[in-house]
Amino acid sequence: MRYPEFLKEKGTVGFVAPSFGCAGEPYRTAFENAINKWKEMGYSVDLGPNCFEASGTGISNTTEKCAQELTGYYLSHKNDVLISCGGGELMCEILEHVDFDAIKQGAPKWFMGYSDNTNMTFLLATICDTASIYGPCGCVFGMEPWHVSVRDAVELITGKKCLMESYEKWEKEKLKDEEHPLLPYNCTEDLALKVYIPQIEKPDAGGIRTEENSLADASGREELWDGDILMEESRSGVMVGRLIGGCMDCLVNLTGTKFDKVKEFTDKYKEDGFIWFLEACDLNVFGIRRAMWQMEQAGWFRYVKGFLFGRPLCHGQEMMGLDQYEAVLPTARRHKVPVVMDVDLGHLPPMMPLVTGSMAKVTAKEGKLEVRMEYR
Repeated sequence: MRYPEFLKEKGTVGFVAPSFGCAGEPYRTAFENAINKWKEMGYSVDLGPNCFEASGTGISNTTEKCAQELTGYYLSHKNDVLISCGGGELMCEILEHVDFDAIKQGAPKWFMGYSDNTNMTFLLATICDTASIYGPCGCVFGMEPWHVSVRDAVELITGKKCLMESYEKWEKEKLKDEEHPLLPYNCTEDLALKVYIPQIEKPDAGGIRTEENSLADASGREELWDGDILMEESRSGVMVGRLIGGCMDCLVNLTGTKFDKVKEFTDKYKEDGFIWFLEACDLNVFGIRRAMWQMEQAGWFRYVKGFLFGRPLCHGQEMMGLDQYEAVLPTARRHKVPVVMDVDLGHLPPMMPLVTGSMAKVTAKEGKLEVRMEYR
């Protein structure tokens, strides 16, 4: 795994718009303030030509121009790291025009973004064997004042921090809008992780089994799934593996295409095993369940050591008796690995910035989550 150099003092932050640009409000004002914030910290900025564009469909510009900007700025020596301006809808359509061969042969560079930017963060790892950051996009850095998660992202990309911890509260309803573009996250909801730990039932266990934590596998053997955080590492409260994942909306689109190099990637690092971090944007609970089925059938979850699921944008949704938890658990249970849900990850902020491709030790303890990343 190739790890880029961290952003140094007085370095240059490049911004590109391979998905949405920052043409309209509240994004333009937030992005302009973000640029000022980076400059106030002593950094220079290098703006791609599409940063303020809105001439494309679901992306900032034409697919060719977006790909040209992304490839060119990634390979450019005029910036030290790249941050995407924002998410969007159709970044997948630029991929056939992105020169992944040149990126793979060039010097590695940190690229940070989330949501639609999964099309780059995920493929940098699986195609180019290069680590990336699944973290906030450019506009987020314009909020006043910064949430601690924004500071975490800066400290991660500058190499000052490799340990991420969950946050106390999260945002269910945002207050930021066109008239209030710089408002911070409206964090009102308490963090409430749901943790499932598979344990083989012992004849003399003596515990009370309930329908909520009991399940049977295909052979009829029952296992207990603890719904509480486990304190001891010996009881699987810790998972260790290589981080991989992103937005499921994007990942399921990549599955089975010519850009799907997951088999080669997982074969290469199978001795490490993988911690899949996943979250969803537009998918409803049935869409999430179908995505989990498709990725599993494609063989993506071979060598899995654990799952981290962020709060989906459809958080709290129930359709025909299916909720966000049962949307993923039937697939996850089959792999008999720890599963942590409602993690600070994705479209309901704040989000812990994670290095895709890094080795990680994930600890669920006392209602909190800790992710310690190593670059090896």
